[in-house]
Amino acid sequence: MNVMHHQCEFKDKKITVMGLGLFGGGVGVSRFLASQGARVTVTDLKGATELAPSIKQLEGLPISFKLGGHCESDFANADMIIINPAVPRNSKFIQIAQNHGVPLNTEMNLFFQLCPAPIIGITGSNGKSTTTTLTARILEQTRRKTWMGGNIGKSLLNSLDEIKPDGIVVVELSSFQLAELRNIKKSPHISVLTNLSPNHLDRHGDMDDYIYAKKGIIAHQTLADYTILNYDDPELRRWERERKGRVLWYSARQPVREGVFIKGNSMVIAIDGVSTDVPGLSEVKLPGVHNLQNIFAASCAAYLAGARRPHIEKEIMAFTGLEHRLEFVREVAGVQYFNDSKATTPESAIAAISAFQSPVILIAGGSDKGSSFEAFADACVKHTRSVILIGKTAQKIKGLIQGKKDTRETPAISTPETFKDAFMQAHQTAQAGEVVLLSPACASYDMFTNYEDRGRQFKEMSLAL
Repeated sequence: MNVMHHQCEFKDKKITVMGLGLFGGGVGVSRFLASQGARVTVTDLKGATELAPSIKQLEGLPISFKLGGHCESDFANADMIIINPAVPRNSKFIQIAQNHGVPLNTEMNLFFQLCPAPIIGITGSNGKSTTTTLTARILEQTRRKTWMGGNIGKSLLNSLDEIKPDGIVVVELSSFQLAELRNIKKSPHISVLTNLSPNHLDRHGDMDDYIYAKKGIIAHQTLADYTILNYDDPELRRWERERKGRVLWYSARQPVREGVFIKGNSMVIAIDGVSTDVPGLSEVKLPGVHNLQNIFAASCAAYLAGARRPHIEKEIMAFTGLEHRLEFVREVAGVQYFNDSKATTPESAIAAISAFQSPVILIAGGSDKGSSFEAFADACVKHTRSVILIGKTAQKIKGLIQGKKDTRETPAISTPETFKDAFMQAHQTAQAGEVVLLSPACASYDMFTNYEDRGRQFKEMSLAL
């Protein structure tokens, strides 16, 4: 299916893109629709100064901008509305569009409708970016042309005319993107679930709603499709009876009949009676059992898409992880500094804290997404020597840790005013053989532009020591 075929689909249509954002989705879909001859209006509550980096990428295209607020007529008189994931579903402007019978769509839905190649879709509360990147890197070792994008920050719409049916596409999918995919009744050919824990409840209302959204990744699979599930996750184990595709399991704790598991120092991939051993797990550079699970998930997905032992072995040995995800920054005077700014949920931070054998000096806290910090406080008491808390959640987390540590001396808890003070405190407290870890368990919006900004500041301070 060549892009020329859908030219007529969008030509001269009045399309409103609601929410430009700074992370690529809004820019990608606006550019694509403009290239297809649509009459595009981009509208966002933020103003032009704040959105400058995104607007610059759309320079010279026939797009009209309505910034700093929305205008009703852009929703009532359009042929289609494209909603950015950040837009709340109960927005009165979406209501206006629906009252006027204007169809709603998303950047990812358009891609699923138009993509000629099979899609590997990866979701989960934590680990999805690592798993997505590793899957794509393994597949790049094969002869198959590989494309990566989605929630990881790259829109693939503008690559559609280069994507051929014999290629393979790897996309990271958020719960919001999955909730919308249900509306067009599409699921990926190979679906991977890393784990499920309460997340984004500020948006989804409750855990059932969140799980329902995530189940969109398997809801419209067929018998010809595959579902790859984490056997170590009790919620995912319950999904077996709901899937339509063929299920493969992976586990870092026990052997599975079909899928991926550990045997000695090897990873075993057992599919269709064929068993492949990939040796050398102890040389893997990513710390923590959760990263082994990510590696197993990626290897399984890549194997189904044609990767074999040499491709898998080469990549999992070389892979050092992603920026801001348990990223080793440097060692100073025997202290190791790790940037895990991407840990915006308690579960993700728990995985990081428990990944180390050495005593941990933890910097955590941030804006509140409505998560429960009970289990996180438990992990702090168990695995850290000192916890330095910043941001809106600092007092709440401090109270929980104090309640759980009882009369124990560790962890010491402090709540400095600024991020810089927190860092200097961690640096002064840490002794040789210990780890200074930024793993916030919270979003960053109360003090930073985003988690990348937070991570960069941590790295700059570490490198300046």
